[in-house]
Amino acid sequence: MPTDIDTPPFSEGKLKRVVTGPLLFAFIVGDTLGAGIYTLVGTMATDVGGVIWLPLLIALVVALLTAGTYAELITKYPHAGGAARYVDRAFGVPYLSFLVGFLMMASGITTAASLANAFAGDYLAALVDVPPIPAAVAFIVVLTLINLRGVRESLGANLVASMIEVTGLVIVIVVAALVFGSGGGEPGRVFEFAPDVPPLQGAFAASVIAFFSFLGFEAAANMAEEVKNPSRTYPRALFGAICTAAVIYLLIALGAVIVVEPADLAESSGPLLDVVAASGFAVPSWLFGTIALVAIANGALLFMVMASRVGYGLAESELLPRVFGRVLPRRRTPWVSILVVSGMTIALSFVGDVGTLAETTVLLLLLVFLAANVSVLVLKKDVVDHPHFRVPRVVPVLAIIASIVLLTQQTGVVWLGALAYIVVGSVLFLVARAGRRREERADAGKSAAEQKPRA
Repeated sequence: MPTDIDTPPFSEGKLKRVVTGPLLFAFIVGDTLGAGIYTLVGTMATDVGGVIWLPLLIALVVALLTAGTYAELITKYPHAGGAARYVDRAFGVPYLSFLVGFLMMASGITTAASLANAFAGDYLAALVDVPPIPAAVAFIVVLTLINLRGVRESLGANLVASMIEVTGLVIVIVVAALVFGSGGGEPGRVFEFAPDVPPLQGAFAASVIAFFSFLGFEAAANMAEEVKNPSRTYPRALFGAICTAAVIYLLIALGAVIVVEPADLAESSGPLLDVVAASGFAVPSWLFGTIALVAIANGALLFMVMASRVGYGLAESELLPRVFGRVLPRRRTPWVSILVVSGMTIALSFVGDVGTLAETTVLLLLLVFLAANVSVLVLKKDVVDHPHFRVPRVVPVLAIIASIVLLTQQTGVVWLGALAYIVVGSVLFLVARAGRRREERADAGKSAAEQKPRA
């Protein structure tokens, strides 16, 4: 049984293994913290009032269950492509594999578009008055250039941005603690539900949004082919990052509602900026606005990296045209996939608000997680020739149940959006399949012509 990380199967693949444990940990933490907490605290307050910590705990349980499934699958099959490759190995149905991969890719694009809109909102307005649409487009273009530069550069930027965004969250936690310590604020609000929403209904509805904040681990699955020693690195980085994010989230949730009325949080697109301002401490709005923008940009960059790697993985599995698998000669980055993701992100940023796009992302990923959790059960019997993480069967079973519960909380509009993605994906699959058949017929004709005896 091979144990050297540079021996097969870990050396297979065209992408370079340059991602270390600390970089992967920062990738997941940065993706998680930047993707949700800076923008969605107010959305959760709409459903649960001051009890924001409850949906966060529900979402944490679901995230840990599904992360266990991914820890086994990622370390067992350490290649780019994520859930699509796992479904393909488990069931061998090309359409199902493609659809899972396409939904994963769509979720990354939808998230990046959501964060682009958030970037161009209240946090940017604290710094400069510019039209939101050009700001969002310029934002996506800059992230695309970083992505094209290389994964090391992308994750290096992530490492710096993660430290900055954590600093911003620490500021919120500290000022909230100072307010509480000085006898200010209203601690009792952390147990007050929204007055017009039944508590249980509100908690599960808000848990959908809260779950959006824990989605970094699936993005990381698509970096598997670029991680050093994935069997050891992934589980540590994965569970460590989720638990780190959870602690920060809970402290933010408690501090925010102590300092600011939940109703005021619900009306804001920059809720943490409101917390800092309401604390009365001398933290310039431009400074915190800058930190928040870095956090949002970091999350958007990482989801764009993930989506482009999904496209590359689907091409490697022959579920997308081969052109998506092209990489830059020196940089070794999947440039075609990156440009397609960028174009689609720009297009999607013109429609939908932050909350709706976030809910759409959650729905798409819950469908992906269902497929992954079923796949890990099917693949338990599959034996590979290297060490990998193993999770008890009960974990994916519980994850399946939890995912179904969250799916029942989605609105009809969000389901229609997901259906539109499925239709588009199905059309692209048929187009790609027709292209493959044309290539096969052309190759067969060429081979027959070469073998035909000369007169």
